[in-house]
Amino acid sequence: MMARSDIEALLRRIMARFVDEEVIPFAREHDESGEFPFDLFKKIADMGILGIRYPKKVGGSGGNTTLYCISVEELARGLLSLGATTAMQCLMGTDGLYRYGTKEMHERYLRPAMRGEKIGAFQLTEPEAGSDLGNVRTRATKTEKGWVINGMKTWSTSGPIGHFHTVLTQTDLNKGLRGLMFFFIPADTPGFSHSKRFDLLGTRTTQMSEIYFNNCYVPDEYMLGELGRGLDVLLTILAEIRVMTAALAIGLLRAAMDDSIRYCKERVQFGKTIGTYQLIQAKITNMAVNLEASNLMCYKVTHLIDRGVSCLNEASMAKYFATESACSAADEATRIFGAYGYSMEYNVQRYYRDNRFLLYGGGTHEVLQTTIARQYLR
Repeated sequence: MMARSDIEALLRRIMARFVDEEVIPFAREHDESGEFPFDLFKKIADMGILGIRYPKKVGGSGGNTTLYCISVEELARGLLSLGATTAMQCLMGTDGLYRYGTKEMHERYLRPAMRGEKIGAFQLTEPEAGSDLGNVRTRATKTEKGWVINGMKTWSTSGPIGHFHTVLTQTDLNKGLRGLMFFFIPADTPGFSHSKRFDLLGTRTTQMSEIYFNNCYVPDEYMLGELGRGLDVLLTILAEIRVMTAALAIGLLRAAMDDSIRYCKERVQFGKTIGTYQLIQAKITNMAVNLEASNLMCYKVTHLIDRGVSCLNEASMAKYFATESACSAADEATRIFGAYGYSMEYNVQRYYRDNRFLLYGGGTHEVLQTTIARQYLR
């Protein structure tokens, strides 16, 4: 039997080779087209990655959070939007279905999702409810045999291509957060629709849109979790969401650093390669130190999660630090490249655009800094 570290190293090698051969050579083409790379997504599914968090008894690969984060980190190194969409499919888009769905729902939706045949989406954000979930206004109204959903969501990752959706609703305005509940809503439900996909600054193959619910009826078994405890669906995986975002950030940081090092060894000014100059060396040093620290924070959290240890604050720190480090690395990469960093010919401009995506998912840093501080000031 292979040791945990051996399995992690083997998976990283497999994913790294896949990214080097199948993703990086075509990343610019995918980014420029803005189309969802269904071919790559299916190859990732065929490798068992989409089911890596789930047990084999439901069709998964029997992995864990650490293996999941290694996978999306490597994908993000090649193309952040591909890593982000894969991360959504493995976690937020399917976890509620896995935990609370019926056997029939597993057969109809979960297993096909892990095979890459159906895509799941997660509907949390509304125009007036981002960090403030208490302001959710999408309503779920009880009927005799089920629920009727009305409202809208925005910034829905995989929204316009999703076959099914995990949707946060308010069942009773008087109960505030205790009235929040998630519902499973297939995209072919009458009354379901979406806007055209958003034209994005970065992560351009990530399909995002608004989602509309107009008297969408769902049966009782499509309510995910126990009535009155809807936030448990989110809180159960919140640490994973944040550490996954950290893993994506590490992938982007590595890409920016790799390109910068390569350019430093090639670009000659004043008769020397620019990597011999101390100010350039300082930029690479800061990238390397931040990468090492981000790795330590991220995978400390994943191993805690795999052992069942509560670690939301540590996950928040990892997400905050790794994302800020990725943003810094992308910025410094454009400076190392000089005017070429302003050209669409080089990938560093994509890293600079894509890193904005990481700042918002899993909690804005303005909110995270407050929640982290509370752990020490209470």
